[in-house]
Amino acid sequence: MIEQILPPSAAVSESFEDPAGLTLFPEEEALVANSVQKRRREFTTVRHCARRALGELGVEPVPIVSGARGAPIWPAGIVGSMTHCDGYRAAVLGRAAAFATLGVDAEPHAPLPEGVLDAIALPAERTRTAALAAARPTVCWDRLLFSAKESVYKAWFPLTGRWLDFAEADIVVDPAGTFVAELLVPGPVLGGVPVTAFTGRFLVGRGLVLTAISIPTPTA
Repeated sequence: MIEQILPPSAAVSESFEDPAGLTLFPEEEALVANSVQKRRREFTTVRHCARRALGELGVEPVPIVSGARGAPIWPAGIVGSMTHCDGYRAAVLGRAAAFATLGVDAEPHAPLPEGVLDAIALPAERTRTAALAAARPTVCWDRLLFSAKESVYKAWFPLTGRWLDFAEADIVVDPAGTFVAELLVPGPVLGGVPVTAFTGRFLVGRGLVLTAISIPTPTA
């Protein structure tokens, strides 16, 4: 499903359930040794997805542990992103020669809990979200905005190693299926050019909101 909003060269694996019999590497097991079963299941399945995506790229299965701020550590030459929510897990990977970064997020297609939009959205974003909701009430635009901000952060962090607050990117959503995130703080430099905005795509279906950002590696 999420492959619909990603380039064909990205390796994608997703699951709408937690298959029985999946196992973890010892290094991964240590990360969830004290976790509740729900957390263990989603952690295990999303890593299963990641290893399937690695296989598409010709990379042998490896432990996928967490680094700074919980970001996954990929094999050399690989970039990627993982996401999970109730009823969905996905991993999207690519070769660093093709992608500078990838960021994906999945959320249930339901309104945000009360107060969350005010906490994560800029005033202009709240205004635009309200207008979209009035024009197309069948889409939970507040949840879509939240998901887009999550994808922005997942694309941002591997490039910068820095935190990005919700208020440091101003996202404009095009109901046709895209969004643009203007960075309100200095961004990364790719190919000698400062990045001032990320462009992404979104998809709503099967009770889910999916967002994705893929930034190609600059050519010489």
